[in-house]
Amino acid sequence: MRILIAPDKFKGTMSGSEVGEVIGNVLGDHECRIFPVADGGEGTAEIIGRALGGEWVKSQVKGPLGDQVDAGFFLVSDESGGGTAVMEMNAASGLDLVQGKKLDPWAASTHGTGELIIEARNFGVDRIVLGIGGSATNDGGAGMAQALGVHFFNDEGLEITEIPEKLMEVDQIFPEIRLDLPEIIVACDVRNPLLGENGATVVYGEQKGIIQKDMERQEARLLRFADLVESEMGNAFRDEPGAGAAGGLGFGLMSFCEAELRSGFDVVAESIDLEWVMASYDLIITGEGCMDSQSLMGKAPCGVAKMARKLGKPVMAICGCVYGKEALENDFDVVLSLVDENTNIEESMSNPREVLKNKVDSCRQMIEQLVS
Repeated sequence: MRILIAPDKFKGTMSGSEVGEVIGNVLGDHECRIFPVADGGEGTAEIIGRALGGEWVKSQVKGPLGDQVDAGFFLVSDESGGGTAVMEMNAASGLDLVQGKKLDPWAASTHGTGELIIEARNFGVDRIVLGIGGSATNDGGAGMAQALGVHFFNDEGLEITEIPEKLMEVDQIFPEIRLDLPEIIVACDVRNPLLGENGATVVYGEQKGIIQKDMERQEARLLRFADLVESEMGNAFRDEPGAGAAGGLGFGLMSFCEAELRSGFDVVAESIDLEWVMASYDLIITGEGCMDSQSLMGKAPCGVAKMARKLGKPVMAICGCVYGKEALENDFDVVLSLVDENTNIEESMSNPREVLKNKVDSCRQMIEQLVS
């Protein structure tokens, strides 16, 4: 039996490659290929960059809280002298960069993401592919815009440099200093608008440190920013699907960079020729750290499942934990969770490789029957 193992990361415990390695070792008496996937979050740049033969370019940029952090991007050259840069906002402005530090949603900035865009532009690339999952920010992309050369002024005509801290004091935006930016394709795994009950602040604010009493003020800050951008620049992206991704960075990228937002999974799948690879396998195994009904809205494992269904392949998911399994039954033949009646979430996360190994081993017969 030929098995394609195409998982996303188990966030906080194992990368997609590590997950695939464990599953492949257990099922080693079959022909297994490990082929990690992503949907715009952590791991996206590496998967696409390596698939395209890119070289890693090291960089130092401002992290979300203003300190210098190590970041970079994959540079894929072509014969014409241009090429593609593949990067993640997570590397410059991500939540992972503030682990162990006090979250500060008022000051957390996407400035470093803008710096990465500038560095890639300076290499003369024709295109930037930018994954925007896992942000620590809720600044609407204002910090990124500042890094690109946009200036912010108060009602007295004085420039405001403390962005996004003093975003509410901004009265004018001057985007005249336009950079000759390459085409920017944004790999995004959510479709939230910028504002409202499904917007950046309400849905994702808590994980970035926004406390309940500050929700309205944070929402008001993004509303004011959107009003200013639209009045000064004559565009209106606040309600576009994905505008609320990465704390509104989706909105900022569309507004200031004329970026195109696309399904992160689709961008990854096309870059690595996933459908072509999948066609020659008998069984597809995918998964991620946590899966629920919201995963159907564009997360990588459900994208893998839909592609497998299109090709008539049996597909199963192995996940750290699963909520609302019944909502996933139409997309998967089998959904397994490491967290079950015998294993709690603490045990699963403290020793994920062993728990995953045991789960796959105990379900080997069921896995093999999917193809019989």
